[in-house]
Amino acid sequence: MFSVVIATYRREQVLVGTIGALLPLLAQLDGPWELLVIDQSERHEPATTSALQQWHDQGLIGWQRLAKPHLVGAMNRGLLAARGELVLFLDDDIVPLPGLVQGHIDGHARYPEAWAVVGQILQPGQTPADLPQRQHRSPFWRDLDFPFHRTRGAWIENAMAGNLSVQRERILAIGGFNESFPPPVASRFESELAKRLVAAGGRIRFEPGAALHHLAARSGGTRSAGGHLASASPHHGVGDCYFALRCARGWDRLWYLLRKPFREVRTRFHLRHPWLIPVKFLGELRALLLAWRISRLPPQLLSIPVAAGPGHAPAHGPAPTHPAPTRPAPIRR
Repeated sequence: MFSVVIATYRREQVLVGTIGALLPLLAQLDGPWELLVIDQSERHEPATTSALQQWHDQGLIGWQRLAKPHLVGAMNRGLLAARGELVLFLDDDIVPLPGLVQGHIDGHARYPEAWAVVGQILQPGQTPADLPQRQHRSPFWRDLDFPFHRTRGAWIENAMAGNLSVQRERILAIGGFNESFPPPVASRFESELAKRLVAAGGRIRFEPGAALHHLAARSGGTRSAGGHLASASPHHGVGDCYFALRCARGWDRLWYLLRKPFREVRTRFHLRHPWLIPVKFLGELRALLLAWRISRLPPQLLSIPVAAGPGHAPAHGPAPTHPAPTRPAPIRR
């Protein structure tokens, strides 16, 4: 069984296009598969609702609705609901390349020691490139700047959740995704998972053959929070700060947090609008204070009883705060 999970929020035609492009790739697989759509949208346009309902009724997708939007929580919901040994998480605004799905399956088969595989992600305007992998002595800094449009495979210590497949039992055993990253942006939540995975003894493989184009749709998703360049809101930076507070120590933590506000205003936008630099600095200070408060609390990880020794969790075992879906997801063969 191979599971695909798409967590979506306020996306319309781009979501329909993403699913429509994925279904033919899944239909080519030899074994059974399922496609779970974890929908956090309050409502959809009639055409979107009609398409999703039709696919669900045909057994092509499992369409599950969440009342409260929370990206990390939605991904955990998908992880718990999935019935595949491998679970592929994809963004809801992508154009998959032909080798995307099979590339993840082949990557796990070729590297069974990989608890996770990250595929190639081509952002708007990017093309595949043979780029170097920078080396860092500090575990915290390793691969935070990894070029995910690279053309060569590599062992890495970072991840991007928009094209990420995992061994389900391994990820459940380390607590899934950390829901302490607050919505709506939750920056760096996948990097925190990657550092936790590596610390637990796991490995992450980058496989360029599992490739997609990320559309970076201008509305919906994390962009529902609005632009961050001229905002004093803490929501855009709190995840980044929380990641550093959780995963870095000593000088690494201090340097990351001190340079972050200056990195955020080194943009062409702020060069043209310098009067907004203090506004952005205020937002960064508020983000740091909020992240510090969150970091004082235990991380919100999934509580799954471990039954098969270290690194293994039962195939099913919903956490108390994540009830199992009322309707089973479809299985395709």
